[in-house]
Amino acid sequence: MASARVRVGAVAGAVLLPLLAVPAHADSPTAPAVDLAGVRGVLRSAQAQGAPGSMARIDDGGTVYRAAVGVADRGSGRAMNDADRFRIGSVTKTFTAVVLLQLVDEKKLSLDAPVNRYLPGLLPDDRITVRHVLGHRSGLYDYTNDMFASTVPGFEAVRKKVFTPRELVKLSLARPRTNAPGAVYAYSNTNFVVAGMLVEQLTGNPVRTEFENRIIGPLKLSDTFYVHPGTTIPGRHARGYLTPDQAGAPLVDATEQTVSWAQSAGALISSTRDLNTFLSALLGGRLTSAAQLAQMERWLPSSGSGQAYGLGLRRRDLSCGVSVYGHTGAVQGFYTYAFASKDGTRALAAVANTSNNGTVLNTMLRTLDSAFCGKSARAVRPPRGKAPVERHEDVAPALTLD
Repeated sequence: MASARVRVGAVAGAVLLPLLAVPAHADSPTAPAVDLAGVRGVLRSAQAQGAPGSMARIDDGGTVYRAAVGVADRGSGRAMNDADRFRIGSVTKTFTAVVLLQLVDEKKLSLDAPVNRYLPGLLPDDRITVRHVLGHRSGLYDYTNDMFASTVPGFEAVRKKVFTPRELVKLSLARPRTNAPGAVYAYSNTNFVVAGMLVEQLTGNPVRTEFENRIIGPLKLSDTFYVHPGTTIPGRHARGYLTPDQAGAPLVDATEQTVSWAQSAGALISSTRDLNTFLSALLGGRLTSAAQLAQMERWLPSSGSGQAYGLGLRRRDLSCGVSVYGHTGAVQGFYTYAFASKDGTRALAAVANTSNNGTVLNTMLRTLDSAFCGKSARAVRPPRGKAPVERHEDVAPALTLD
């Protein structure tokens, strides 16, 4: 493997679209300065723990901070660069939620209506609402628990496979539900497969078209693509490497895959720049009405301390008392953190090009403290004992992604 190369810098940047008038975030006048050296240290730690490369980008008003270490491609030794595209995994869920909330704004959908009103007979319980699906409170079993119980064999079995959404829902319904509708938070990819089905039913268009027309096009996200069932990442990109369950086994290049097992729950491709643009626009009130953004931010506890989940959106409470908003993503080969301040003024996107490595996953979490708490961040200690290994891609373990 090539030796680590690090590039950092801060440059002036223009806002892509005019901002609507929104109240300033109360913390913004005294927000801590970005600790770029701290971010760089986190990336180096992730590389030492098994990630071939990692990178982060922070957009703070008109200033951009970048850091990258290691390689995007183990074969060629090409250095990681924030121009590289990558698979964003469950950050896709926030895009899907935005489309559905826009449909609520358009009076085509009610959050508290049963899913079966729009997709008759799909689910076995008419009590499961759209809100339950978007908040991971439906009780629908996550089929990926079984699909990836053995990491590499599970992945290879679906790498080239193309599923219909109904096939994925059928896999879920073959297992008992985890809880009564609305009872508790239980992360499940099934929820956002159902969400994608709602998008297609209500618009008459593929999910791809709605992503492009409602988010990608208006925000000029030139690095963001929904290529399912295509297997390649367009243009310049980082390759993703899956860590086998067996200690010491060689990494598996997982870059090419349909991601059909995830679809509207996790199949988008993007870049650090586009993710920051997206979250800044969402939290700045440019993608939904204020009423629907408030629905996304109706926080209920999720598993893990200092964390909550709204509708397709996470809240994380950092070591300095600041809260940030966004989502995490795990897909074979990539771990992503994409979060922003309450008003979207400061946004961070960070990615490591490996997965199924709980140590790297927990380490990358620390980029949030360096980006939003600055040098005042307290050390974020990993959980006691061995860091959890994320076997089930795109499922949020209690001590990590939740």
